[in-house]
Amino acid sequence: MGTFTIKLPDVGEGVAEAELVEWHVTVGDPVTEDMTLAAVMTDKATVDIPSPAAGTVTWLGGEVGDTLAVGSPLVRLDVDGPGGTSEPDENSGDSAASEDVTPSKPPISPPEGEMPGRAEGGAEGHKRPEFDARNRGAGTPPSGLPPARASHGSRPSSRPPSRGEITPAAKVSSTSQAARKPGEKPLASPAVRRRAMEAGVDLRRVAGSGPAGRITADDLAAYLEGGAEAPAGRGRHADTTVTEVRIAGLRRRIAEKMETASRRIAHITYVDEIDMEAVEELRAAMNEDRREDRPKLTLLPFLMKAMVIAVREQPAMNALYDDEAGILSQYGGVHIGIAAQTGAGLMVPVARHCEARDVWNCAAEVARLSEAAKTGSAKREELSGSTITITSLGALGGLATTPIVNHPEVAIVGVNKMEVRPVWDGARFIPRRRMNLSSSFDHRVIDGHDAAVFVQRIKALLENPAMIFVEEAA
Repeated sequence: MGTFTIKLPDVGEGVAEAELVEWHVTVGDPVTEDMTLAAVMTDKATVDIPSPAAGTVTWLGGEVGDTLAVGSPLVRLDVDGPGGTSEPDENSGDSAASEDVTPSKPPISPPEGEMPGRAEGGAEGHKRPEFDARNRGAGTPPSGLPPARASHGSRPSSRPPSRGEITPAAKVSSTSQAARKPGEKPLASPAVRRRAMEAGVDLRRVAGSGPAGRITADDLAAYLEGGAEAPAGRGRHADTTVTEVRIAGLRRRIAEKMETASRRIAHITYVDEIDMEAVEELRAAMNEDRREDRPKLTLLPFLMKAMVIAVREQPAMNALYDDEAGILSQYGGVHIGIAAQTGAGLMVPVARHCEARDVWNCAAEVARLSEAAKTGSAKREELSGSTITITSLGALGGLATTPIVNHPEVAIVGVNKMEVRPVWDGARFIPRRRMNLSSSFDHRVIDGHDAAVFVQRIKALLENPAMIFVEEAA
């Protein structure tokens, strides 16, 4: 047997370090060649790290959220043969047969009483957990936040305790002693659960002596006999658990970007109401007569084209502001970032050169980018380079929002939900489809008057959508 050390490879052009965002293995797990060991995140993408050899994991080089340098030790394996190291570093003197690697962190050991890869009796001690498909882009969402994924740590052994090893009475030392880790679900039969509910006992506080830690009737009886008292209110208890979630990966990058935008940008938000009857009627008619090779139109392509016309008249809106150099770069090409909800959180794929697209082409590009973001196949260049952004919560959009400008951009247009509202026409109230636009601007370079003119221009175009095609043909 030998020790094989796997080092963090170069995962991108010019990348010197990467953040560890997920472990696919734990200490003691058997791995095969090409099996995914971990996932790391660079500036714009999440990359899986495969194993170049088969063996058993004996050491992990960090925890989720740690930043590792390229070439630093990532995983150690016990392998058949003399061992070695992946990605040898000529400057450090490592050779292919080297077995000594000084870890940057203390090794993460298997749980007490558990042998790596095998539990007592020769059964498999661990199974590699399944993971959902991961989105590989890290955009700069203007708003919204998804739950972060917790890191994988050591897992308790699932073997049943030996006779005489531990007894239910020995587990109950006081009513305040937690029997298991916070968030871990207790295992018990329906009869035991019913008895615990009647007694007002939280089963998370009862240690189990059955297989896989299952709580038996004797365990519950021993807990009650040990002096545990039911809290006030039959079947109710105070939940004092605290779950700590490490903010890492995409969520941490979102947090950093939002902090930068909030700290450096003086935001001004302008909200106005738009009558959507005309554009909705036109959209429905165009969808009804569309060719089979054309995508179905939503409101978004019409809004994108209205923004193209509006920024043509006010180029300062389609710009990036370098506040350190004091330079506002106004772009001729309109590259619209479109916030998309994914399993990993909000991402902002970019529809480039919208000034050269018609509404059908805009619709097709939005559909393609949204699918790429949701499936994790979006390329790095598709998740950066926007000059102005659209954000929408769809049916959850509410009456108004205060979107955060996507730094270093200077404008963001927020779409709120559409609903039928009563509108006074001078003689009576009539039902009309209405929608609010909530748009934010960098007040350091965009005055309130200019922001109002910009939104009013978009409003006029959406309320008279034929003008979008007239202006486009001009």
